[in-house]
Amino acid sequence: MIYLFDKSFEGLLSAVFDRFEYRHDVSRLLPADQAQQALFEEAHTVYSSNAKSERVWNGIQTKADAAWQRIMYCAFLSELTEVHHTLFMVLVRLFAGQVDLRNFGDAAILLLSQTAKKVEREKHRMKAFIRFEKSEDGMYFARIAPDFNVIPLIITFFKNRYADQPWIIYDQKRQYGVLYDTDQVHHIRKLPEDLSDHMLPDKPVQMDEDETLYATLWRDYFKSTNIAARKNPKLHQQHVPKRYWHLLTEKKIIWE
Repeated sequence: MIYLFDKSFEGLLSAVFDRFEYRHDVSRLLPADQAQQALFEEAHTVYSSNAKSERVWNGIQTKADAAWQRIMYCAFLSELTEVHHTLFMVLVRLFAGQVDLRNFGDAAILLLSQTAKKVEREKHRMKAFIRFEKSEDGMYFARIAPDFNVIPLIITFFKNRYADQPWIIYDQKRQYGVLYDTDQVHHIRKLPEDLSDHMLPDKPVQMDEDETLYATLWRDYFKSTNIAARKNPKLHQQHVPKRYWHLLTEKKIIWE
């Protein structure tokens, strides 16, 4: 039996619920858009349910500590099909009393732990490398395209750090983002019309006059503090990989 789910965390937890409710022998958990892989096997479509997912999550909280709850969620945010299936199977084993989350000799436990660490590293990089730009209408915005879906992990950080200004962080790879209006955070799939045409990599945003000045000053500061004798490109790229340079105001000087 193959389980098909909608790729949401609630959907994965609902799949765990269905596994025990229907007592299926599940061979694979797949995203619903990969249903063609189930042509020669019986498939069960999992429908996300808040009631089911809450019951499963409450059960997880009684069987796994906070650290492992975090590992499970971060591993899920990797969006990797293999990891989603592994997480599903570990949860099934957890509720069946057949897994020890402290046993890193278990390949499944090790995979979840290692994947979660990768997602956490990407989260830290986004917190360090995101640069907001101010549009002429006063909205601060940032484009990102991380390897993993880390927006859920960075919302609180940016909400606390920039509590007094409206901002948008938009994930261009996944085509969704969050908008903070100085009061609440809103998840968005569609950008405001005055920004949507400019959030593409090849289209500049109509900048606020002060923003252009600040960007120039920051680049000049970056140039002036750069000591040529201490230049170490290899070490620099280890700490600031090239794939993040397009996010950094100071790095845009290399294309000028």
